[in-house]
Amino acid sequence: MALQFEYGENTIVATDKGRVKGYAYNGLMIFKGIPYAKAKRFHAPEPMEPWEGVLDATSYGCVCPLLELGKPGGELMVPHRYWVMDEDCQNLNLWTPGCDDKKRPVLVWLHGGGFEAGSAIEHIAYEGENMSRLGQVVTISINHRLNVLGYCDLSDFGEEYANSGNAGTDDIIAALQWIHDNVAAFGGDPENVTVFGQSGGGAKVTTLIQTPAADGLYAKGINMSGVIGPVLADAQGSGRELVEGMLQDLKLDSVRELEEVPYALLAESYKKVRDILRPQGKYVGGAPHPNAFYVGEPQANGFRKETAHIPLIVGSVFGEFGAFMPSKYDRSKLTREEGTRILEKALGKEGTEKLLPLFEKAYPGRNPVDLLLLDFIFRLPEQGYIQLRSGLNRCTWSYLFVQDFTVDGGRVAWHCSDIPYFFHNTDLVAYPQMPGVEKLEAQIFESVMAFARTGDPNNEEIPEWKPSAPGEEHTILFGPDTKVVTNHDKELIPLVAQYVGPIFGKSMSEEEVEIQH
Repeated sequence: MALQFEYGENTIVATDKGRVKGYAYNGLMIFKGIPYAKAKRFHAPEPMEPWEGVLDATSYGCVCPLLELGKPGGELMVPHRYWVMDEDCQNLNLWTPGCDDKKRPVLVWLHGGGFEAGSAIEHIAYEGENMSRLGQVVTISINHRLNVLGYCDLSDFGEEYANSGNAGTDDIIAALQWIHDNVAAFGGDPENVTVFGQSGGGAKVTTLIQTPAADGLYAKGINMSGVIGPVLADAQGSGRELVEGMLQDLKLDSVRELEEVPYALLAESYKKVRDILRPQGKYVGGAPHPNAFYVGEPQANGFRKETAHIPLIVGSVFGEFGAFMPSKYDRSKLTREEGTRILEKALGKEGTEKLLPLFEKAYPGRNPVDLLLLDFIFRLPEQGYIQLRSGLNRCTWSYLFVQDFTVDGGRVAWHCSDIPYFFHNTDLVAYPQMPGVEKLEAQIFESVMAFARTGDPNNEEIPEWKPSAPGEEHTILFGPDTKVVTNHDKELIPLVAQYVGPIFGKSMSEEEVEIQH
């Protein structure tokens, strides 16, 4: 069937601020770079002024300026794209099967990169076409302020900066408000919005749950590899010393002048002062700031009771950061005995005797060497997060992505490797292409679609997936043999943190272990 394209009067939609013109392509209506708000530096976002005529919405909008320019590397495992940067970055992209009155589920993607980097189009697999077409949903991705622009507390310098430490989150809320007010014109249901994100994007889902101003603007959430403990901890304390340090470094007299400094100078000054304050344990921004607007992360402050009814899917992947480390071994050829010797070399006899039986019970059939790659940085705080959250409701679901890949003779799942499956975009990325990809993609995608429609991820593609409860974490292991297990790694993960934690960061290629074949 020939692909069809249209760009004209039939691709114009009226929003509450004016008309926007996207394009129709292959059964979808696509709109890019729609502005949802405007904002002065360090200030809260404000609604856009109405515009005359028709606004072109066929090009991605500018993304938030980054503190560091990316350099190509590791693109096979995490394929990236970089785009034009500008502080005027409050824009969103939207894919829909039709601008009609069908009230489809709406899925809003919050990108990764912590609270400092990334963009709505950074990963190739962030594209929303397949999700919208195959799931018959409205898919939206958001750009918002990051780093010193989005998370720098200046509240000591005036009421106008009261929530500057959470300006990036306020941008996301402004986008959700725009979606609530306008998505019906794009064929979406404003009362059925699912926010989902990976890594920093997953953490942003939690931040929304803990921010009262977001209440009522979303109905469900999916947190993918976004419970990271101290890696993405709240930025506690006052930003006064940080701001005064930048003023001194830039030879400025007032915060008002800080608003006008070219971004490149501001970023360099921020990094310089941050690097001085961080070792002292002082506020350096770059993450949500607990205050009157944001309650703070739930492990320390509890989940807000007002959000207890919100269904959540929470999960991570087998290897996360550890899976990026190179290995001198071809895992596909290692015997169990060889893997055990590597384990003993790394952990000692006592550590191996404690961990290996628990690992082989949790992950039968895996080589013992995989224990050195098993994530605990995400999984350990995630266990506590799910325990806490499931005590409030019966709508908290746990997952782990455990698919191995053929990269470098075999790698366990790494941070970001599950993203293409959630979007049904494995066809856009090289590494998933191997036997079984269609089945696993269908299992994950249909679970996401079922959840977006009903708040329950169960569907015909997977075994029964129960929500977790206190003391009973029911985790679906998405992989070659997708199955649901209960408390499978409850005892294992704390011990992995204890024994593997001290040597984490040393790649296996640094282990001088001779394997006798």
